Amino acid sequence: MRRTAPEGHGPVRYGPPLPDQGLPVLPELRSVLAAAADRSDTDLFGGGPALLDAARGYWTRRGLPAAPDRVVAAPGAPALLLALTGALGGDVLAPRPCAAWWAPQARLLGRTVFHVATPAECGGVPDPYALLETVRRVRAEGGDPRLLLLSVADDPTATVAPPEVVHEIVEVAAGEGLHIVSDETWRDTLHRPHDTVLLSPAEMLPDDVTVLTDLAGAFLPQGWPAAVARFPDNDAGALLRSRVLDVLTVLGARVAEPVAAAAAYALGEPTAVTERLTAAVRLHARVADAAQRAVGAAGAVVRPPQAGRHLYVDLGPLRSALGAHGVGDAQDLEDYLSARLGMPAPGGHRFGDDLAALRVRLGTGALLGSTDEEREESLASPSPLELPHVHGALTRLGSAFGDLHDDAQRRESPR
Repeated sequence: MRRTAPEGHGPVRYGPPLPDQGLPVLPELRSVLAAAADRSDTDLFGGGPALLDAARGYWTRRGLPAAPDRVVAAPGAPALLLALTGALGGDVLAPRPCAAWWAPQARLLGRTVFHVATPAECGGVPDPYALLETVRRVRAEGGDPRLLLLSVADDPTATVAPPEVVHEIVEVAAGEGLHIVSDETWRDTLHRPHDTVLLSPAEMLPDDVTVLTDLAGAFLPQGWPAAVARFPDNDAGALLRSRVLDVLTVLGARVAEPVAAAAAYALGEPTAVTERLTAAVRLHARVADAAQRAVGAAGAVVRPPQAGRHLYVDLGPLRSALGAHGVGDAQDLEDYLSARLGMPAPGGHRFGDDLAALRVRLGTGALLGSTDEEREESLASPSPLELPHVHGALTRLGSAFGDLHDDAQRRESPR
């Protein structure tokens, strides 16, 4: 079986962070954080009562009620995943591609990660038949797969898994005795929430699914690390939660009190938070659609983004033109596009994709403006794509890909 391993230009141990919001911090969040800044007490490992109660309310409103002793908080999703991986033991299964921070947690513990191809219609979840074959082959070779990581609203592909695919995946996982960790960081950033059905695996398999949410996805700035996890309401879930708390305690992984206060406020979803989130999602959706049209017109392949603040682009059709710029793999592509676009453009190898594949994740946050004033204007405008700074950023993006398309056309042999 193919295992996750460093390759190419050197070990890829640390992935890029979640795509940035590209927007000023909500004033109400700043006020809550500042009000808690002089507290001398420290919150408990695993989160204090206010934060955990807010997390329970958040999940209950989404049809996933949580018992008081089945929720845990930590300073960011990587710390939670590290604790979960350590507590569950065994080998890890993940879709290819997947969130950049998933595999490093397993590697740190010396665990093996087996990547499984995704279905044609979406990323974030493995193809059911490929998953079944992989599990059985790993076991036949002496492996011990126990943990399946998936994301129904995905980073990096920005797609949402159809409910029927989620059903099939959950059935395979249940049949093979796998515990599912469902990363639902992006579930509240659906571009067309009235037209897109998001099904959590926890709705289907409540006894064997732990739900993980990093609040940097929808609610908090990147620099305020906080994440929450919801465990199954059974004896196995209670034992897993206890083990996770043990690991978090050993790591000293406690949410800072001011951040915990802001997180509890955000998870309570007051009007200020929901209105900002709705406006931000609408803005990123419009910019993502425009960016997809720009790169697609140049011949690159990209699925229509359905969630989040990013899109995942395959530049394989432009390989000949990129080769003229010294680009032969995903690391070269990352270096070239990051410099050419003036924005982060992490290559697909950071998300578990093949190094040879010319894939890259592009974020929309960098296209919203270069100052807080411009970003606020983008957020408030009914026609953000017409604003000079947004239009200019999209034009530069289209021009960079358009130049590659023109180069590729010139290099084609005459027919």
